[in-house]
Amino acid sequence: MCGIVGAVAERNITPILLEGLKRLEYRGYDSAGVALYTNDDKLERMRRPGKVSELELALTEEPLLGRLGIAHTRWATHGAPCERNAHPHFSGDLAVVHNGIIENHEALRDQLKALGYVFTSDTDTEVIAHLLNHKLKDLADLTVALKATVKELHGAYGLAVISADQPDRLVAARSGSPLVIGLGMGENFLASDQLALRQVTDRFMYLEEGDIAEIRRESVQIWDVNGQSVERESVQYRDGAEAADKGEFRHFMLKEIHEQPAVVQRTLEGRLSQNQVLVQAFGPQAAELFAKVRNVQIVACGTSYHAGMVARYWLEELAGIPCQVEVASEFRYRKVVVQPDTLFVTISQSGETADTLAALRNAKELGFLASLAICNVGISSLVRESDLTLLTQAGREIGVASTKAFTTQLVGLLLLTLSLGQVRGTLAEGVEATLVEELRRLPARLGEALAMDSTVEKIAELFAEKNHTLFLGRGAQFPVAMEGALKLKEISYIHAEAYPAGELKHGPLALVDNDMPVVTVAPNNELLEKLKSNLQEVRARGGELIVFADEKAGMTNGEGTHVVHMPHIHDILSPILYTIPLQLLSYYVAVLKGTDVDQPRNLAKSVTVE
Repeated sequence: MCGIVGAVAERNITPILLEGLKRLEYRGYDSAGVALYTNDDKLERMRRPGKVSELELALTEEPLLGRLGIAHTRWATHGAPCERNAHPHFSGDLAVVHNGIIENHEALRDQLKALGYVFTSDTDTEVIAHLLNHKLKDLADLTVALKATVKELHGAYGLAVISADQPDRLVAARSGSPLVIGLGMGENFLASDQLALRQVTDRFMYLEEGDIAEIRRESVQIWDVNGQSVERESVQYRDGAEAADKGEFRHFMLKEIHEQPAVVQRTLEGRLSQNQVLVQAFGPQAAELFAKVRNVQIVACGTSYHAGMVARYWLEELAGIPCQVEVASEFRYRKVVVQPDTLFVTISQSGETADTLAALRNAKELGFLASLAICNVGISSLVRESDLTLLTQAGREIGVASTKAFTTQLVGLLLLTLSLGQVRGTLAEGVEATLVEELRRLPARLGEALAMDSTVEKIAELFAEKNHTLFLGRGAQFPVAMEGALKLKEISYIHAEAYPAGELKHGPLALVDNDMPVVTVAPNNELLEKLKSNLQEVRARGGELIVFADEKAGMTNGEGTHVVHMPHIHDILSPILYTIPLQLLSYYVAVLKGTDVDQPRNLAKSVTVE
């Protein structure tokens, strides 16, 4: 989603702003812009549709130099992606950049037009600029005027503002859209993600909901939602900057796929005893709360939703706990009947997903027993606002199509399942010890799956001229098939659907012909023979089969059937393992198609608006 970078310093900050925007490209965007209080004591801007490289080229041809500035990458929500809708937006002598959506922008626009303001864009953001300009006529101080302005804004926003009349400061506001302050020596910075500022500092201060910040070269002052002056903790970010480097890999996505054995190992570290999961990994109150849990409600979006669907099979089979899984954007807008003693579980890579956050906030009013976040970002809103947390250890994920975040979420959800079963005494004898041992072996098994990289790359050639694909799975492999279909459509733009294999005769079989490849995951479990029968139905109608099968499943290559033999693994852990080849398949198909793998069209990494 949109990205913000700002700085106030005693040096030219143009290169800092541009580098920050480049580091935020992973979030997805369609235009970029910068505004600077220049060395000529003027407020000037440059905006360009397309990539940050287009903005950089424009600034090379017409340089803007300054020591106070803001920059932005925009993902269109209001108005087409074009230069006049790109940020920053001006009103008089001030400039504004904005992440989020202002829900009452139409009413505010009408009011401001009546006051004589002329709009030059279709965005909701320009409303903020004009409203702030209007407030400044009575409230001469920029920070005071921003405090008054946000009181009239309904919706989500991360704001950064500069003014030529007050060039000693950068002011910011956060409500529903993350902002972080980077702390330097005689200079300070602002961004929507600390990654944007890693080239200039490793010390950060995170704004909380409702915060207003005034950022000067030598100081930072913050006011909370009640207008009280507060201090936010300064933390040092120690995650290596190598996360933003592709290294030997052609794309971030491929690098992140190959990082999965290591990040799964990190996610398990410190959370397993000799034969049990350490329940306290979820928080000091976890054991007490887990003992009361009689139901689980999982809410998530996209890839995280698929992880939740897998977890439902685990929770009901292993822990004997009823589980419901729902897309966050649907959950938050319907009347929900809450079963007694229900644990509310949210799953998110960023912890800032707008619909998931809103669902959590709604859940607090509905009488759930407690809330638990499975998340990759420890300082995110989702983590801060949940009662319990399990942090995955995926590290920075740059590719828009989620890979290592998904597998670490699955590991976290299996740890949750075993913990609930352990505390409630519902696990079958010996199951936890067996699965703990299997979890210790999991990184090595993932490494074996990744060793099939070249085999999957060859299989991808079958999709070079295809426009549609069907994915099949049974049991807990059905959500894995859904995730495989999502990955393929996300980055190769091939239309893909996923179905439970048993549903073939209920409609999807009508689509099968020699132009519709059918991808299947086939671990060696009690559903294998039924799955084989489903696959025969596909072959009988000319469909070309690509089967990722357990090495002990007894499946062989044949005419129109391409079998990739997978390492044998315990059935409970098979969804994690079988995700790997589907990620590789989508990657290599996208490379063949020549698409933008890391930044697919129309998509954003962190969906911080509805």
